Amino acid sequence: MVYFEAATPSLPQQWWDRVASGFAQSEIPAVTVTELLAVVVIAVILSVPRATWRYFGLFATVTHELGHAFGALTSGQRLGGIQLRLNHSGTTTSYTRGRFAAVWSGFWGYPVPGMTGAALVWSGFTGWGPAAMSAGLLILLASLMFIRNVAGVFILLAAVVASAAMIIAVPAAFTGHVAIILGLALLVAAVRDLAKLTNVHLRRRDQLRTSDAYILFRATAVPSGVWIALFAMLVGASWLVAWQPISKVLAAAT
Repeated sequence: MVYFEAATPSLPQQWWDRVASGFAQSEIPAVTVTELLAVVVIAVILSVPRATWRYFGLFATVTHELGHAFGALTSGQRLGGIQLRLNHSGTTTSYTRGRFAAVWSGFWGYPVPGMTGAALVWSGFTGWGPAAMSAGLLILLASLMFIRNVAGVFILLAAVVASAAMIIAVPAAFTGHVAIILGLALLVAAVRDLAKLTNVHLRRRDQLRTSDAYILFRATAVPSGVWIALFAMLVGASWLVAWQPISKVLAAAT
């Protein structure tokens, strides 16, 4: 009798299998108050201390610039490219003859990290954490074709490798927790970036030319403060969305 031993899938095959299998609702994680507190602590550690923000802030910048790219693509613009820099700045270049399209793409930089964070938190609590992680990885991979500088390639590849490692290494049962951590960290990052933007307009006006709110003011004559308020409203709404499943966990414990 001849026995055939099944070949062990290669690492790329294992990775792709995990990515593909992620696009289905998994078992809804039972998050306790203790686990929730641990998740919040990890999210804060990622996005608040300067030492960790130096690295996680780059991911927040990627999300910010992808927000501009999303706005450009959804308004029919030609996306010229994205540049990411190690000082947490970035530039997304798009081409259009319409003012509305330019304003639309210019608006979505600051709100999108918070909105993405809310989506990740919601996904993590509802069993769609693996799907969110898989979709996020594919978006990062697709974004590589638009990067136009060496630092940007390095930053985005680091994000891709980190995401792929989490998908492979983290058991599916805990992927929801990872999605919640990343979501909360992005929500904190969104607030942090808004505070930085506001500080530019209040105290560092020599940097105004780099401000999205100022660029939008130049394009529309609508005051920068109005644009900052609109950014804040969407970030606040994102926090409200994320708070709904968190509040249920807290209410169940009382």
